[in-house]
Amino acid sequence: MTSFLTSSAVLFAFLACYFMAASGAGNLYQDVEITWGDGRGKILNNGQFLTLSLDKASGSGFQSKNQYLYGKIDMQLKLVPGNSAGTVTTFYMKSPGSTWDEIDFEFLGNLSGDPYILHTNVFCQGNGNREQQFYLWFDPTADFHTYSILWNPQRIIFSVDDTPIREFKNLESKGIPFPKSQPMRIYSSLWNADDWATRGGLVKTDWSKAPFTASYTNYNANACIWNNGASSCSSSTSPGSKAWFSEELDTTRQARLKWVQKNYMIYNYCTDIKRFPQGLPPECKMS
Repeated sequence: MTSFLTSSAVLFAFLACYFMAASGAGNLYQDVEITWGDGRGKILNNGQFLTLSLDKASGSGFQSKNQYLYGKIDMQLKLVPGNSAGTVTTFYMKSPGSTWDEIDFEFLGNLSGDPYILHTNVFCQGNGNREQQFYLWFDPTADFHTYSILWNPQRIIFSVDDTPIREFKNLESKGIPFPKSQPMRIYSSLWNADDWATRGGLVKTDWSKAPFTASYTNYNANACIWNNGASSCSSSTSPGSKAWFSEELDTTRQARLKWVQKNYMIYNYCTDIKRFPQGLPPECKMS
């Protein structure tokens, strides 16, 4: 009897720890909704995981249930393994309308053994053309890695596993637009873009490898929720007390940013003189 009670106590403690850990990781049923794909997007394991799939008929996607006006958004992704040429997996923030704001992570697939390209962009009032592209310093298909967007009134920081790869500063005082007034949702999708995604469209999607699947977990939005024209970070809630609201890169993280950009950046619009023969965008001269 004593042995039974001891075993029961151990089991109860294990289950309690399990459910506490599971609840701490967030529940995707509460945070996001599958918006397209006719069943190709799935939320699994009681809301702990999400998968998006792509076949020749369709891709799939989801969006956050909340809109945000500033925040730090984290998501763990494991990208399409093997021959992913022609596919694009996205994770981004976007506002509605014709003069939208947008903050992009896009993962451009490639042939087996060739690296993914991580494509980033920032749109302000419907205008983008601020692309920076990177290789990653690990295999993003072998395990989950954390991709983060920090968006506060001073800057936007793109990070991978807490290593900053890009910073877009608020230079409105110099006449350069910055996203500040349009609430955005998180969106993610997996879709076919073999007309441009891999080597400019030279390598097409191999549909014999379909379905292609990307996996997601540990969605975390430490953010100001926008609802009915009001922010959850009103002056009475002291948004400045939220560390991310005034976060900037310290010396260590600035060094990490420089390391990434020196060793893994493969395209920077700020150095593309041929693309901008009339002169590089003004922010390029100030950053």
